Amino acid sequence: MNYNDLIPVIRRLSIEAGNKIMEIYNSDDFDVKQKSDDSPVTAADEAADALISSGLRAAFPEMALVTEEQADSHKIKGDTFLIVDPLDGTKEFIHRRGDFTVNIALVEKGVPTRGVVYAPAKNRLFYTGPEGQTVEEVLVAGADTHPIEFNEHIAMQEPISVRKSDNDALEVVASKSHRDQATDDYINKYNVKDSKSAGSSLKFCLVATGEADIYPRVGRTMEWDTAAGHAVLTGAGGKVVRFDDHTPLVYGKDDYANPFFIAYAPDVELKEA
Repeated sequence: MNYNDLIPVIRRLSIEAGNKIMEIYNSDDFDVKQKSDDSPVTAADEAADALISSGLRAAFPEMALVTEEQADSHKIKGDTFLIVDPLDGTKEFIHRRGDFTVNIALVEKGVPTRGVVYAPAKNRLFYTGPEGQTVEEVLVAGADTHPIEFNEHIAMQEPISVRKSDNDALEVVASKSHRDQATDDYINKYNVKDSKSAGSSLKFCLVATGEADIYPRVGRTMEWDTAAGHAVLTGAGGKVVRFDDHTPLVYGKDDYANPFFIAYAPDVELKEA
């Protein structure tokens, strides 16, 4: 995969999908359906998925594509593929809380190497550049899909990196919709200065920007939920490891289900599960 070809495409598709999502988000009402696993899905999930998947297949027809909303794609086997969650944080979307994201990533040999996370309700876009450094852009209203170079629709564009963590005063971010006692029990093993909640893959991005030090996830996630955020955090100098043994989180598992994990800045002294 040529990263110089990939990055402009996934950035453009994330913005186009975000614009489509916001049209529905700002409408008077939208239908909510239940999938076979009882998770919700909306017209925004489906519209964003159709836009992104058709764009990726047109641009990279030889690359395997796994996307949350297309069950047949979950049968794909291998360790190198594009993976998409067109609307992560559907519950946040339904309740109009704004913490939802568009996620597109490239996984190579089981590792998310490049990705984009776009939070359209917050106008925050995070992506790994061709060289691997993560960049944040703050977009203004009416953002278009011009090339990555600075243009009139970008209010801010800069490389980001994790913070130098103080283990006596850590900033923790955890799930807004899925926080439970097991998560709190683990967080309580650290010296915590502040704890915040956020939805979707934004939690990875808050660690990547230095707004938090650690994001523990003691709950079910799928690879499409995490791959783009994982790539964004890695490109900012962070790490993602399994909760149980602190080995790297890998991708391309048979069912695309993740074990519990911890995303963190490397100065954090991890506690045992």
